[in-house]
Amino acid sequence: MYRDGRRSNAPEDFSDALDEARATGDAFLWIGMHEPTEKEFEHVSQEFGLHPLAVEDALTAHQRPKLEVYDDSLFVVLKPVSYDEDRDTVTAGELMVFIGDSFVVTVRHGEGAALSAVRRRLEHEPNVLRHGPTAVLYAVSDAVVDHYIDVAAELQADLEELEAEVFAPNAADTKNTAARIYAFKRQVLEFRRATTPLLLPMDRLAFGNVPFVHDHARPFFRDVADHLTKANEYIEGLDRLLSDALAAHLAQMGVRQNDDMRKISAWAAMAAVPTMVAGIYGMNFDHMPELRQAWGYPGVILLMAGACLGLHRMFKSRGWL
Repeated sequence: MYRDGRRSNAPEDFSDALDEARATGDAFLWIGMHEPTEKEFEHVSQEFGLHPLAVEDALTAHQRPKLEVYDDSLFVVLKPVSYDEDRDTVTAGELMVFIGDSFVVTVRHGEGAALSAVRRRLEHEPNVLRHGPTAVLYAVSDAVVDHYIDVAAELQADLEELEAEVFAPNAADTKNTAARIYAFKRQVLEFRRATTPLLLPMDRLAFGNVPFVHDHARPFFRDVADHLTKANEYIEGLDRLLSDALAAHLAQMGVRQNDDMRKISAWAAMAAVPTMVAGIYGMNFDHMPELRQAWGYPGVILLMAGACLGLHRMFKSRGWL
C-alpha cells in the first residue's frame, strides 16, 4: 500500500486493504505478479472485480499492445523489449496493467518486463506517487518506451557494423552476409510488433478522456507518446536502411557475377582460337595449305600463340581480365 506517496503496511487480506485505501482517500494498492497461474490470479481478480476478458488476456499473454476500458477498471497491455548483443536477438515480453479505484495490478510475462527499478524510482519520488494509480501507469509506460529508444540505438550500432561489412572492398562470404541481413530484418519486425500498435493507446491516454486517469496526467502521456513516435521513426529508419543494404548487397553480387562471367568468356575465347586451328588441321585431307611444308607446324603454333596474345591484350585493356 502507498499512502500519501509513501509505502506503508497493509492488511494481508486484499479486500480489507482495498477498503482501507478507499476509506482514506489518499492511498492505493499496487500488486505485482509474474506469470501467475489461473488459481493464483483468481483471488486477485475476484477481490478487485477485474473483467473476465481482461483476466483471460492477462493469463494467456500473446496480446498486442492495447487499451481497454471496462466498468470497474482500465486494462493496458505493453510489450517491453530487450536486446541480446551476443545473439543479436530482440525479445519481447508482456506487461499488463489493471487500474481501478485505488488499486493497480501489474502482470508480467517474460524476463524483459521487470518493474523493480520503476517501483524503486517511484518510491524515491513521493510527489509523483501521490497522484495514485495514474502515476504508476505513467511511470511504467515511460520506462517501457524509453527502453525502446535504448534498444533502437543498440540495433543502430549493429547495423552500422553490418553496413561496413556489406560495402567492404573485399567483402567475402556473401551468403552469410545475406543471411545476417535477413535475420536482422526479422529482429526489426519483432521490434515493430511491440512499438507500432502502442501508438493508439498512448494517443488515447494523451488526448482522450480515459476513466481512472487524471486529466492533469495528459501532458505526461503526451511526452510518452512523443518518445514512442521517436522510437517508431528509429525503427522505420532501420528497416529502410536494411532494405537498402540488402539491395546493395544483391547488386554487388550481380556485379561480381558479371565480372566472373566476363573473365570466363575471355578465357573461353582465347581457348577457342587454338582449338579451332587445331581442329582444322586435324582433319584428314591430303591437300591442305602448308601441310607438307617444314615450317608448317611451328608456323601454326606461332599463329595460335599470337592470336591468344592479341586477344589477351584486348580483353585486358577493356577490363575483362
